[in-house]
This record gives sequence, C-alpha cells and structure tokens, in this order.
Amino acid sequence: MAGDVKRLTRMLLECNNSDKLCVVREYQNEVIIVPVFLVGIFVILLAVILWLRFRSWKTKPQEPQSVCPVPHSRNTSENEYIQLSETSVDSLLRAAALSLKELEIPRERIAPGSFELIHSGSFGGIYRAELEQTGSPGKTKTVILKTLQDSANIREVKDFLEKIKFHQSLGHHENMVELLGCCINQLPVYMILEDVSHGNLLNFLWTCRRDVMTMDGIPYDLTETQVYNVGQQIASALDFLQQKKLFHGDVAARNILIQRDFTAKLSGLGVAYETHTYGASSVTQVVPLKWQAPERLLKKPPNIKADMYGLIWGAPPFPEVPPSDILQHLQKRKIMKKPSSCHPTMYGIMKACWRWSATDRPSPAELLRRLQTALKSSNDQAVLQIPELVVPELYAGVAGIDAGSLTCDYTVL
Repeated sequence: MAGDVKRLTRMLLECNNSDKLCVVREYQNEVIIVPVFLVGIFVILLAVILWLRFRSWKTKPQEPQSVCPVPHSRNTSENEYIQLSETSVDSLLRAAALSLKELEIPRERIAPGSFELIHSGSFGGIYRAELEQTGSPGKTKTVILKTLQDSANIREVKDFLEKIKFHQSLGHHENMVELLGCCINQLPVYMILEDVSHGNLLNFLWTCRRDVMTMDGIPYDLTETQVYNVGQQIASALDFLQQKKLFHGDVAARNILIQRDFTAKLSGLGVAYETHTYGASSVTQVVPLKWQAPERLLKKPPNIKADMYGLIWGAPPFPEVPPSDILQHLQKRKIMKKPSSCHPTMYGIMKACWRWSATDRPSPAELLRRLQTALKSSNDQAVLQIPELVVPELYAGVAGIDAGSLTCDYTVL
C-alpha cells in the first residue's frame, strides 16, 4: 500500500500544476472505449435482424407453390381435402388388399339387382344379396354384405379393415358366423358373411310364442331338447373363444342367429373385437346393464366367466327391477325365478351360471359337458309353451335396451 502511494506521488510530481495533458488523456481513454463497444453490439444485432428478414422474405413466395397454385375459395379447399383423403384411403386399401388377398372376392360375382337392405348400421348398410358360386356359373347363394359408406373417413376405413382382419384371425367354427370374403380394392368396401336365414334367437323365440314356427314349410315346435341343443352350441362357441384368449362380452338371445337346420351361430363380437384391438379399458360397445355379470357392473376386468352370466331364455332378466337398480339387486344375491316351463335340471344349470363369484361359475367346457349330460334325458316331445305374447316396445323398456336393436337380424361386429 505504501509503495502505491509513492508511485502515485511521483507521477503527480512529474506534471506541472498548469499542465492538464495527462488528466485529459486519461479521461478520453475511458470515455471512447464504451461507445465503441456499444456501437459494435448494435451493428451485430442489426446484421442479424436484416439476415433473418431477408431469409423469411426469400422463402415466403415458395409456400403457395408447394401447396397448390389455385385461388383461395371455400369450395376449392373442400375439394382439395377430399382429394387428399381419397388418396390416403386408396393407399390404405391397396395395402390391405395385399394382406387380405386370399379373402378378396371379385365384385362381379355379386348380382347387382339382388341387394336387399336389412339394417342401416353406423358405418353403412347391411344387405342380403346373391353371390355367384365359384365354378358354377349362373348358380348363386344368399350372403350378407356389411358395407362401408363412400363418405367414410380414413379412421373409419381403417377400423372396418381391422374388423375384417379380426374375423380372419378367428378362423372357422361351425357355431360362429363365417366370414366368406371381402371386396376392398375400392370403395364401397364389403365384408361378405354367410346368411343365417332365420334371424336372431330372440325373435325366433317370440315367433314360437305367437304362432306356429315353420322351417322350409314344415311346422316346428320348440322342445326342451332343442333348448339344450342351442345351449351346447353356444357353449362350444364360447369355449372356442376362450382358446383364442378372448371373451364375447354380450351373450344374449339377440346375438345368437338360427340357421335352417337349427344350427346356432354366435354373433355380436363388438366387445371382443374392441378388447382384442384396443384393450379392455377402451371398449365403447354398450352392453345392457341387465345382461352384465356383477364384476362387469363393478367395473372389474371382464373374462370368459362373465360370458357365463348370459341368458338365452328369451325373457328380460328381473322385469320388476329398473336397469339402474340391477347392481344393488344382485348384491343381495338375488337370482331369476324358475320359468314355468323350465325343467329343474335346466334351472340348476342356469343357477350355476348366475353365481355371484366368477370363480364359482362353470367354464365354457364345463357348461358344455353339463348340457350334453342333460340332453340325454331331455324331453323331445313336450312343446315349451309360454302363453303371454311379447310386445317388443314393452320388452325393450323392461330390459333397458333400444327397441330398434331388436329388429336387426344381423349384428356380427
């Protein structure tokens, strides 16, 4: 510190009191450095700003050329959107045609004038039509066409194609509706299924109540033996699904189709498809509350044992209980009363399927064995007669379902 003071004293002694040169020079050096520094920063920032503006101006004229050099109007924009969508859909259909090549059926084999609308689905119409048989020119067979409307977006097209692939992955089972083929090379897209002529079991049972049911002109009466036959066919189909690590999710008489020879075909695989494709937590298919097992009402993960809770008797479960109160009713361990025309053996099988705990219910294979055993001693002569008539609107209200769903004879997916 003392050294610094001496040096400063010497510097001041070298200057005269009237000479201000050294003082002026020190002040000028300190003032000039700061402005030069600020000017340098300003020049750099200005250069960066000009470069960025020049870059944006240079690229701006190229943007309209990359989209489409047409006048901007609402109609033109809509047309461009449709063309882009169609291009995407066409690409999707071409890709799917390769993976589903073995299922592709030429459209020319479907008789143009044979289309009969059965039901208007959410994505398109369901038709009954005539398909020319392979190797037999002029000879046709009746089939079901599930169609996808022309205005479907790419998401709907993709979902429809995934349903075809799901059906293909299931394979063949005699008690499940068979996928015969598809037409997916262009819109409209068709899913071609076998025709199950007598419609669903629920309407079949109602017809048996109201009138004499006929098959190919021959009077037909529903007996206990026939009920067992239907039961074991559905149990066989459910066992098939279990082997595929799937479950149905909506076993009910409305989802069972009846063929001319009284072969039962399980349909309505919407829940199974959504669970397999998107997971159990993403299921959007609505299942009526009264047809759901207790664990499903409690929002627990469903499995094949929940399918054992389904009914095929043709009457709504617990008609005296509103659908919103069904869970509280089941929590009291309430079960359906025995129908007047139901044999005790059959009622015992039904009660086994209605047990609260899923682990206490029979598996599809166990149910099949019990039905086969009961079939041996069943009555094939006595007709199951139920005197009361069925009014679909009243049935729908008691069951808690849409009356329109009762008129559809073909709901596969």
